[in-house]
Amino acid sequence: MPKPRYTQVSLEATPYYHCVSRCVRRAFLCGIDKITSRNYEHRRQWIEDKLLELAQIFAVDVCTYAIMSNHYHVVLYIDKDQADNWNINDIIEHWHNLFTGNLISQRYMRGELLSKAEQKILAQCVKTWRERLMDISWFMRVLNERIAREANAEDDCTGRFWEGRFKTQALLDEAALAACMAYVDLNPIRAKMAKTPETSGYTSIKQRIIKAQQTPAPNDSRQQLHDLMPFVGYPRKNMPKGLPFRLTDYLELVDWSGRILRGDKRGNIAGHISPILQRLNLEPKHWLYLTKHYESSFKGLVGSVFKLKQACQTLGYERTPGLSACKQFFP
Repeated sequence: MPKPRYTQVSLEATPYYHCVSRCVRRAFLCGIDKITSRNYEHRRQWIEDKLLELAQIFAVDVCTYAIMSNHYHVVLYIDKDQADNWNINDIIEHWHNLFTGNLISQRYMRGELLSKAEQKILAQCVKTWRERLMDISWFMRVLNERIAREANAEDDCTGRFWEGRFKTQALLDEAALAACMAYVDLNPIRAKMAKTPETSGYTSIKQRIIKAQQTPAPNDSRQQLHDLMPFVGYPRKNMPKGLPFRLTDYLELVDWSGRILRGDKRGNIAGHISPILQRLNLEPKHWLYLTKHYESSFKGLVGSVFKLKQACQTLGYERTPGLSACKQFFP
């Protein structure tokens, strides 16, 4: 039986989460239906556009994504500090970008005076909205509902477009994060929808590569894409917010992995690739397995044994799910 979402998401354990949402109907509703020959590719663009738009509204950053024919993957970072630093005007403005709010919040934003009772009601609403704006369940709910409405309107039908629940995996440490991101970025290559990362449509890796080719300093977070969470380099003191890797190291690692997954080149890990795997304490053979089978290899929590047990204790689990797999792949 699936665990309630609140028992899977804990900011004390990690701010990083891998989410997967799948279409519920038979047809390829986000790609090309091979039976009817109808092309639904434009819906993949809907998802990409809405995903990046919502990241500007929620206190949530997109680390990586891949939009496939009948499902999509996304790795999200919950930015609690950002949400905590938003004032009442910020919260209401962000919420009004999603919903109409209520009469009190609308009056407040128009500059009208509120009674003490109305101020108390508004304060409670703002508290609730702040929590929702850093909640991945609300993020995924808004994203999926908007796409479902557009797709149903286009098909002139009603009913579910997505499965009832999206799948969530908590990424507890750097190794789990890097392996999951590569797994997501290489989805089109595993599905034989693309031959290289830079030609895989509707993926973050393609967008990052295009941007990296246009800048003289791709590892400078200020010169990376603003829509995606930046790579800020190796962990250090006064670490800025961002992914704890160098962009060029990650791109090279994904490119090498993609070559092996395609099977048209044997290849070996080049000298400049080894350090990142060594730093993450990942065996090359384990890395390759993870980039193929990440989603099916783990339960909701992924990371080293220490991090896994720590997260289970925080979440109040009686058992430690996925212990053997984490012990094998993240020593």
